[in-house]
Amino acid sequence: MSPAKYVAREPDDHGVIDYPSAEHEVWNTLITRQMKVIEGRACQEYLDGIEQLALPHDRIPQLSEINSVMGATTGWQVARVPALIPFQTFFELLANKQFPVATFIRSQEELDYLQEPDIFHEIFGHCPLLTNPWFAEFTHTYGKLGLSASKEQRAYLARLYWMTIEFGLVDTPQGRKIYGGGILSSPKEAVYSLSNAPEHQVFNPLEAMRTPYRIDILQPLYFVLPDLKRLFDLAQEDIMGMVEQALQLGLHAPKFPPRPSSSSSSKPPQVA
Repeated sequence: MSPAKYVAREPDDHGVIDYPSAEHEVWNTLITRQMKVIEGRACQEYLDGIEQLALPHDRIPQLSEINSVMGATTGWQVARVPALIPFQTFFELLANKQFPVATFIRSQEELDYLQEPDIFHEIFGHCPLLTNPWFAEFTHTYGKLGLSASKEQRAYLARLYWMTIEFGLVDTPQGRKIYGGGILSSPKEAVYSLSNAPEHQVFNPLEAMRTPYRIDILQPLYFVLPDLKRLFDLAQEDIMGMVEQALQLGLHAPKFPPRPSSSSSSKPPQVA
């Protein structure tokens, strides 16, 4: 798939993005389906955020609508970006309490999986928890640390992000739940992640940094927080010290096979 297949939509002079009706229909299909899938599976903090955002089902929300809620709860905002942005830009945004949102939505043909993060993934998967002070504090700290990290250090920070913000699980009094945006926006992974098929490990930030991942498969391993406040506590710890320790120890052996070289994708294998 060509990286230029999706192009972020530009706002008008009033900051409003005009999406065609077909794209509103895709949003409706995605959110209607996914709200049913996450029922009983998403953590309460996420559901509280969904309630506060009051996302429309019949249309793609405007970023200003999201900003009014996030600004009032944690001081965060969303920032319009193209599909993929450099690490430097990503960390700069997070360090300034801005979460990147690409203003395009996937096609009907790619409803179930998309490599590029689209507006549904970013808003439905991530923004609800950015109304939570614990989650927001960790994300802000993560951005500030990444901003001054070296390229090598950023690779380890990226794995921590992947195993928490994107694909994290959390134990609650009501049972094991999902908080990672990559899972919450995926119908297949939302069911799979809580099944007995993958491995579940108690969250350890050092181990998370040392665990390789592939972006194009269901994850073989998920790290499980004891509670969501663990992320807030982690933000107060010496994360960069852990990065240095992880650098010295090196990566664990991957728990997945290498990506087939005969893959039809035009993108190189993405393993980190």
